Amino acid sequence: MLEVFIQQTQAMRRHVEMLHALFKSATEGIIVIDSWGEIQLVNPKAQELFGYEEGELLGKKIETLIPQKYARRHVDHRMNYAQQPKARNMGGHFDLQAKRKDESEFPVEVSLSPFSTSDGDYVVSFIIDISLRKSQETALLEANRQIQNLNTDLEERVQQRTRELARALEELELSKQEVMRALEKERQLNDMKTKFVTIASHEFRTPLATILSSASLIGRYSLSEEEDKRQKHVQRIKSTVNNLTEILNDFLSLGKLEEGQIRNVPVVFNLPEFCRELIDELRSVCKENQHVQYSHEGEAEVCIDRHLLKNVFINLISNAAKYSGEGKDIYLKTHKNATKLTVEIQDRGIGISEQDLPYVFDRFFRAQNSGTIQGTGLGLNIVYKYIQLMQGDIRMESKLNEGTKVYLELPT
Repeated sequence: MLEVFIQQTQAMRRHVEMLHALFKSATEGIIVIDSWGEIQLVNPKAQELFGYEEGELLGKKIETLIPQKYARRHVDHRMNYAQQPKARNMGGHFDLQAKRKDESEFPVEVSLSPFSTSDGDYVVSFIIDISLRKSQETALLEANRQIQNLNTDLEERVQQRTRELARALEELELSKQEVMRALEKERQLNDMKTKFVTIASHEFRTPLATILSSASLIGRYSLSEEEDKRQKHVQRIKSTVNNLTEILNDFLSLGKLEEGQIRNVPVVFNLPEFCRELIDELRSVCKENQHVQYSHEGEAEVCIDRHLLKNVFINLISNAAKYSGEGKDIYLKTHKNATKLTVEIQDRGIGISEQDLPYVFDRFFRAQNSGTIQGTGLGLNIVYKYIQLMQGDIRMESKLNEGTKVYLELPT
């Protein structure tokens, strides 16, 4: 029995010596603490890592090796760990910092292993200084950042060159469009000149012949009892001159619109008074027993370009009178609210066919049923452009032989 005891004692001594040698020569720092957090064992590598002499750390709290800003929190973590101790690695979700004797800090990796003896519960900590790895990671991150910056710079340069190319192409396209617009405008001007010559030769010839004929006949009626005949021809001359003036005004207005000489200049005025004065002026264009019936709703004052609105009303009411028979009234209705003016002009004239209605605002367009009624085909086109200048809207409803209704909406 004594021999067996001696052999066991020698084996245990060898194991202790081997553990002691391993503890002393380990390349990792090893620190053993008790359940109160006091340091019981420190191997040479740990002393070297933390800058302490042999024996200096024994009996001190493990928080001695923790930076001050984390020490209080570490006490809570240690106490929680003591409730359910188990082998684990620390710092999985964040970097761990340790504190040397000279108060300097360095990054570490720590793994914990709990064990128990007859003296009580203990925890052994294995500590590795990862400063070199961190510096390499930092260098790698910096290299990646520089590469990323280079890539970003390269991408920005590529994007800049792409934008410059896109601008150049856009400018080229704009130049092309400007040339095309200039050519189209020149074509339109040539078309307008051609149509003007055609219309002028047709529209002017008949009125001038009428004026010449009436002027010649007036000279023959020298007797006082022939005064009625003279006045008849005088009225014919006046009416014909008015038609010629209307044609010339259309061409002049169109020219000013094309050159951008007409501007929208809103002013405040009383709309019902304006409409009644205008209706008095237009009595001369109305046929026998033909009247303009006017009604207004809402506020009286509006803020609109008075000159443009007058031209629009004159054109639309004149058209209504021109294309309506004798004794058929024209209806003008206006309604003003806080944001807009609504206008409705209605006649009971010859109307416009469904096929012609989409083109009524086109330049030089005349409906197929206009017959011998004089006109240039410019009036409604000019009205449309005036409404656009005033930032309004115009639309038309019509049926053959039932009449036409024009709706205007203008901001006030």
